[in-house]
Amino acid sequence: MSLLVVGVNHRSGSVALLERLAIAPADLGKAVASLARRDSVREVAVISTCNRTEVYAVTERFHGAYADIREFLCELGSFHADELHPHLFSQHDEAAIAHLFEVAAGLDSIVVGEHEILGQVRDAWEVAQTEGGARTTLNLVFRHALAVGKRVRSETAIGRGTTSVSHAAVEMATDALGGVVGREVLVVGAGQMGDGIAMALHRAGVASITVANRSPERGAELAARVAGRAIGFDGLAAAIATADVVLTCTGAGTPLLGVDDVVDRAGRPLLVVDIAVPRDVDHAVGSLPDVTLLDLDDLRAWAQRGEAQRMAEAELVRAMVREEIDRFEAEATALQAAPLVAALRARAEEIRVAELARLERRLGRLDDAQRAAVEALTRGIVQKLLHGPSVLLREQAGTPQGERNAAAVADLFDLH
Repeated sequence: MSLLVVGVNHRSGSVALLERLAIAPADLGKAVASLARRDSVREVAVISTCNRTEVYAVTERFHGAYADIREFLCELGSFHADELHPHLFSQHDEAAIAHLFEVAAGLDSIVVGEHEILGQVRDAWEVAQTEGGARTTLNLVFRHALAVGKRVRSETAIGRGTTSVSHAAVEMATDALGGVVGREVLVVGAGQMGDGIAMALHRAGVASITVANRSPERGAELAARVAGRAIGFDGLAAAIATADVVLTCTGAGTPLLGVDDVVDRAGRPLLVVDIAVPRDVDHAVGSLPDVTLLDLDDLRAWAQRGEAQRMAEAELVRAMVREEIDRFEAEATALQAAPLVAALRARAEEIRVAELARLERRLGRLDDAQRAAVEALTRGIVQKLLHGPSVLLREQAGTPQGERNAAAVADLFDLH
């Protein structure tokens, strides 16, 4: 059995390509269910964020699973295989595990050390469990990945400073404008990203914040926390007319802002930062006079300038990831022996119970206390006899000697 990851991320594909592969949270369950029906896929989970769409699968047929996943991604983004193939990356077994651990640790993000990815990995695992895609192997891998993510953030400084895409977007806007104090800001989207953006802007001292959201209640709740005002999407054009900065981060799936929405500005400059995938803003907006449009490709380049400050910490995290991989493999190999140990103990218990039943006529003369003593005695003998072999089978699981011992035990006790 092999663990395989196949996908596209910010290192292998542009924003334009990623947005064609983006899966909305509401559709993630359908994607998992679709992949789980493929012949070569035994278990599956999908992580889809603004940085990546990656499929993690457990399979007995590596090449068959790779082909199934590539076909799924081609269908998802309406790609021809030759068009998508140069941007696909894949890893298997230990390398796939290491990749997931590094993703959860924030090492593989646009902003190194960002904390939002940990929740996104958790969400992907929960969806996979709900859809029946994650069972024994993926449950173990994802549980350990979350533990790695938590550990590196508590034991290293990788999570200090700019550690989220939303905060980085605000800092990039601040850098581009030379400061945001006193600026009129429009935030489009009140989800996790929008929340992070609005709170960072509020702390930075902007003059006012307008929150636009499809759900008025959620938008109003966020606006209240930043002393701003809330509007619906029908008020976008009017809000843009007075804004200095627009930051967008919805999951709409199609552009919300077009050229016609950016009017009546009387020559005033406007900065638009679009960190949504798929993008919220029509690219033609960037060609308008006095409008600067930045997206995740720009954020990627901007974030790389500050990445050197966290590289020393990143090396500590990579060493920690390697250590956690060793711990994971030890736990995984021990689990491989568990079914055989359980079967061995079940066979021993079956023999013990059968022998007591055979001697029932003699034991029938015993009172309750004496019968309990016989039960305890026979159980104790079985436990002591099986303790050594059980420990050895677990310790040697995954080694050639362990495989020979496991085969011998299975043959000797007819456990096939």
